[in-house]
Amino acid sequence: MRAISLSRRRLATMGLLAASSAFVARPAWAQYPLKPIRIFLPFAAGGIGDITFRLVTGKITERTGMQFVIENRPGAGGITSAMAGKGSAPDGYALLQIGNSYAVSAHLFATLPYDLLKDFTSVSTLAQFDLLLATRASGQFGTLSRLVEFDRANPQKLNFGAISAGSTQNIAAEMFKSLIGSKAPVVPFKSSPELIGALQRGDVDVAFDYLAAFAPAMGDNQLKLIASAGTKRSALTPDIPTVVESGWPGYVVTSWNGVAAPAGTPREIIAQLNREITVVLQLPEVKARFQQLGMEPAVSTPEGMDERLQTDIARWGGIITKLGLQP
Repeated sequence: MRAISLSRRRLATMGLLAASSAFVARPAWAQYPLKPIRIFLPFAAGGIGDITFRLVTGKITERTGMQFVIENRPGAGGITSAMAGKGSAPDGYALLQIGNSYAVSAHLFATLPYDLLKDFTSVSTLAQFDLLLATRASGQFGTLSRLVEFDRANPQKLNFGAISAGSTQNIAAEMFKSLIGSKAPVVPFKSSPELIGALQRGDVDVAFDYLAAFAPAMGDNQLKLIASAGTKRSALTPDIPTVVESGWPGYVVTSWNGVAAPAGTPREIIAQLNREITVVLQLPEVKARFQQLGMEPAVSTPEGMDERLQTDIARWGGIITKLGLQP
């Protein structure tokens, strides 16, 4: 009887030790997250990208309790933010925003201190938004065709406007100028509000930007959208024809943003973050807010984001080379 009791005690002790060992041996990702997750953004607080990430992470927090800290690190063409991400441990506690602007930057700097495809791991895309062309509502350019006709009949009488040189909007303006054979200068502005103000004053005749930038002035009927640079008409602007359907094939400029992590981040953590983003982007209130911001939800697999990034790097490289823009 005593021998049986002793054996049972030994078995019980061994079971506790095994359970304890199993607990200690649990991989770090299995307990993720144990602390707030930092997200580096390459733009200032209050902009469309900043609002997007705060909205998505806020909803994830509501669902799961996961905590996020947004760190705005604008400047240097996104290099400051990218380096903060690259220099962080690949443990899931550091994420960063990546989008088509980084694909553009890959060809506009002679050298970069990071490799976009090797130093980061994709998590998911978040949103996409088509470039738009706008003029003054009181102006004479009610359609894209009229604009092109005027430009050809009056060389160098028009001014195009876009935000800072090297931005997607600025290069898109150069693309359009090349497409129609225009000699109009592309005037750079520091911010979208400055660009919209210049358009309203008549300092520029056509502005290249996104719906979120134009929306405040559209409420007062001060601006008129004349074309979209999407592959098809957007559900956000169904009455606005695309540049392609207006007779200019090949002019497509669709921007996007997404979430990435330092290379080497455990695949299980990437999968967990992707699942949460997928759920949040399907919420009706998130879709409604995205629409107000002029964006469409665009969730993807990590592999899908990788493919999009690679495609954009190749495409923008060809465009920048064709336009003769120098790093």
